[in-house]
Amino acid sequence: MTSTEMRERTPAAPARRRRRRPSGRRLAPYVFVLPFVALFLAFSVYPLIYTFRLSFTAWSGSGPARWVGWDNYTYLLGSDAFWSSLGNSAVLWLLIVPVQVVVALIAAVLLNNAKLRMRGFYRTVALVPFVTPLVAMAQIWIVVFDSDYGAVNRLLGAVGLPEIDWLTSTVWAKPTLALLFLWKTTGFAIVILLSGLQSIPASVYEAAELDGASRTRQLVSITVLLVRRVVLFLVVMQTLAVFQMFAEPYVVTAGGPYGSTTTAGLYLYEHLGRSDLGTGSANSFLLVALVMLVSLLFVRLLRERD
Repeated sequence: MTSTEMRERTPAAPARRRRRRPSGRRLAPYVFVLPFVALFLAFSVYPLIYTFRLSFTAWSGSGPARWVGWDNYTYLLGSDAFWSSLGNSAVLWLLIVPVQVVVALIAAVLLNNAKLRMRGFYRTVALVPFVTPLVAMAQIWIVVFDSDYGAVNRLLGAVGLPEIDWLTSTVWAKPTLALLFLWKTTGFAIVILLSGLQSIPASVYEAAELDGASRTRQLVSITVLLVRRVVLFLVVMQTLAVFQMFAEPYVVTAGGPYGSTTTAGLYLYEHLGRSDLGTGSANSFLLVALVMLVSLLFVRLLRERD
């Protein structure tokens, strides 16, 4: 081999090394996300699979689990208490989500107005209930809406109106819980909608004003249409929250009176309290399927609107 051929071949090794370096850089992102993937698999995917398998067994938390097949699901689907809990959650959804979307949208539009003074203060006030511990607010709700000594009944009596059994009446217990949920989470809804409003270009409203559109027309034809995806996200999130509602009825009414405030989340807890983990697991998956169907329905409606 001549010296010329040797000089031509010697740079080949560094070239090969240079070609190998990008492969290490391609692996770097996967190395960084590996801790998250490991934690997600260990604490989310594996418990989900284990719970699904547990839903086909009868297990009290100790000893071997006994395989029962679809018995847990057939028991729940034939249980009046299960359907009653879903009905209570559905009524609470009707009392909460439509009202919250309308109130939060109006409040977000007002807070998005650049001419409004002290906007930062009002936004902070709206978020205070959301960051307040739920149990503390529930205890306040018990005191305020007490049938005998509550402040609300005192005010009703002062203006000559009859007192109401807010927490001990099957008619008023659900609205009282819905009011607590609205007070607690409407600040979160305002922030979500406010972020969507701030993404709308100001030029759109300026063009509408030049065309002579009123504020109401702008709200209906521009604001609502351009934030409909944000509204859909809020509806899905609040649907999940309502059907998982547990702390509010557990602390305020304990599911009463006569089971009228036993929500789907509280009914699931009752299975766990009786150490009936197999039926509780089946209950949780039925709730997941129900909420998934409702969410897909909302997405389908949005696509049809688009």
